[in-house]
Amino acid sequence: MLSEQKGTQQIFDHLKEVILWRLENTKTPLNECPLKYIPSEYEGNSLSHYISKYALDQEEIISLLLSLVPHVYPTFLRDVSIESENGVLYFFSQTRSDQKNADPTAETVLYTLAGDDVAGRIAAIHFIHKNRLFNELQVLHTAPVEKGEPTVRGKLLIYQDAFQEILLGSTLTPKLSEEFPAQEIKTQLTWSDLILPETTLSKLQNSKMWLEHNDTLLEELGMKKRLKPGYRVLFYGAPGTGKTLAASLLGKYTGKSVFRVDLSVLVSKYIGETEKHLANLFSKAQKKDWILFFDEADSVFGKRTNVRDAHDKYANQGVSYLLQKIEAYPGMVILASNYKDNIDSAFMRRFQSIIHFELPKANERFRIWKHNIPKKLEQHPSLKLDEIASKYVLNGSNIMNCIQDASLKALANKDRILTQAMVLESIKKEYHKEDKVF
Repeated sequence: MLSEQKGTQQIFDHLKEVILWRLENTKTPLNECPLKYIPSEYEGNSLSHYISKYALDQEEIISLLLSLVPHVYPTFLRDVSIESENGVLYFFSQTRSDQKNADPTAETVLYTLAGDDVAGRIAAIHFIHKNRLFNELQVLHTAPVEKGEPTVRGKLLIYQDAFQEILLGSTLTPKLSEEFPAQEIKTQLTWSDLILPETTLSKLQNSKMWLEHNDTLLEELGMKKRLKPGYRVLFYGAPGTGKTLAASLLGKYTGKSVFRVDLSVLVSKYIGETEKHLANLFSKAQKKDWILFFDEADSVFGKRTNVRDAHDKYANQGVSYLLQKIEAYPGMVILASNYKDNIDSAFMRRFQSIIHFELPKANERFRIWKHNIPKKLEQHPSLKLDEIASKYVLNGSNIMNCIQDASLKALANKDRILTQAMVLESIKKEYHKEDKVF
């Protein structure tokens, strides 16, 4: 552990020397800096391993280290300014509320890479926009700035999962946040718990076959040049009919993680931020071969609005960008909607599969009731599940709510006997929740 910390400290000492050199050589190109990062001199820690793994060049190393400064060396910029007696780099950074320390911005990177050389700064701007750390690797990004402010004044940020890998050497499943608008969904249930019509289950099996055999189809059978990448599926049907569970099971039984995209988090008030979040999401998903699940997809993929103002214009641009990302994504994308007709007709032809999740019929409702009532509860002779299933139209989610409520009543009675009256009382509550006549 001590050697890990020592090695990391040495790397930041190297960064300090490079920046001190820049503050004394404001117009000299960075490639003429005599201070070179030599990998063999910094071995034995996660940070140096990451730098070597991706063979980062000098500009990339500087950018990466500056993004880590607020996390591991919060007084770095102030210390450099004091040591050099030149505060220019400090002023190009974002001052904290204590007015003593500052955090790096994209402008901090620009000055370190190019100093006062205009041509060099233009080249550095291209670097920030095109470099792999900001794009395909999705390691760095910049915070949004207020309208009218140069974008380079945005704070330099590192994605949380990248930070975990680079500094701690461990992978981290990204958590739902503004910068990552998705959350992993898992289930402990099995295919036998998903009670659907055979036609629906058959179509789900076709999607499962794609996940299992697509690589063989493209590579071994030579279809890569003939087929578009990816597989796009539409799940549509009333709430509570199993769409989310089906998506979770597809991932569970093919060994792939499923991430549900939160469309409310996705849409940012800052123009361009939505695209940045999407690029981050799809880049990570492609590297990990995730299944992406867009629930309530019609809120974004519905019929697009006429352009009445700037907000509509950028909303439609955001949807168009998302459609491009989905079409180019080589993995599986599932869109879920309550109504098929809500989805923009221009997008319908892009689906390889469209699966209807119907409200369960009486025989399916009976199977759901029978399959899910706890086996350790005694069923009173009065309980007629076939009659309940036939008379009361409920979706799977409603039935599970009723089973939970009635089971708790049976446990509260201490005899653990489930009666018809308990179940009917629970159904009545479920009906009233949805303003249905019991």
